[in-house]
Amino acid sequence: MAKKKNASAKGSSHATADGSKTPAQRQIDKLDREILASINRRAELAVSRAVADGATPLGLQAALEHATAIAATTKGPLSADAIRSVFREIISGTQAAVKAPTVAYLGPEFTYSHLAAIERFGQSAVLVPVATIAAVFEEVERGQANFGLVPIENSTDGRVADALECLARSPVKICGEVPLRIRHCLLANCSRNEIKQIYSKRQPFSQCRNWLSQHLADVPLIEVASSAEAARKAADEQGSAAIASEQAGVNHVVAVLVRGIEDNADNVTRFAVIGQESGLKTGNDKTSLVFEIDHQPGALADAMGIFKKQRLNMTWIESFPLPGQRGRYVFFVEFQGHATELRARKALAALEKRAVRLTVLGSYAQAEPIG
Repeated sequence: MAKKKNASAKGSSHATADGSKTPAQRQIDKLDREILASINRRAELAVSRAVADGATPLGLQAALEHATAIAATTKGPLSADAIRSVFREIISGTQAAVKAPTVAYLGPEFTYSHLAAIERFGQSAVLVPVATIAAVFEEVERGQANFGLVPIENSTDGRVADALECLARSPVKICGEVPLRIRHCLLANCSRNEIKQIYSKRQPFSQCRNWLSQHLADVPLIEVASSAEAARKAADEQGSAAIASEQAGVNHVVAVLVRGIEDNADNVTRFAVIGQESGLKTGNDKTSLVFEIDHQPGALADAMGIFKKQRLNMTWIESFPLPGQRGRYVFFVEFQGHATELRARKALAALEKRAVRLTVLGSYAQAEPIG
């Protein structure tokens, strides 16, 4: 009898005792039909405009950035992240009605790179996994992909050297960023005390080292090519566990034993979106560049003084040795502002006079961490 009562109570919010819909449910149904009509009308207008404008990849970028800005104005009860996800999929589906963009990322599926690609481009984009960061750049350089997505920095482990090296020599531009909160999970189809080995990449092991030393100190850690591969091994091998995303666990049918085992609660990996062109000016932008200067006392300080003089706030600076050329370094710098703005143009012109080489990697809209 209790079950019957609960079932009746559960249905009472949708229907009355005689099976008819409640006023609230009728209003929800009406709103759903209005939302559907509005989405389709929006799609018609967006498709017409895209066809007229040539459906450029940068048009998609601008639409996604506009959606993020709109989502930030929400007054609830839905969060900005929830609203942004809805708009992202609407825009992704609309773009697919014209021509779905192709996006290369560091695979396989359900790695954090894959999740970042979905966060940025939605699930209607053609997402292409490749084996290396260099391969992502090659796909974009050769025109096989409209965009690529590569990790460049983690808040715990710092720079991603392979990505910076590719940026230093590639003609592609950074046209966006995706700062993704990384939530590591311990996945296994056995109890914690039955775990014989743990699989993951080097980076997740590093980002969870304190938790592992406190809870599974005697269990061997085995590095594999990706966190998704780690989840697959945990699914296939009795007594094996993985450190990976919850989504990887769902995909490979591995249970989540513990969520959020990363040592830094604000563990964020920043991904760069790369393409053939720099991002459009939004008024809330960053610019990335790479330069080399003469190896002499005070040269770097003089270069940094240029940004101070133009009142440009630097958000990142990183040195990187040139492969095979001892004593020679390039510097990656990121500052707030778009390269087309007057202060940025003055700074870049002054820096070019001092630099042995200078390449503007791109300007793009600043993004807040998501996930």
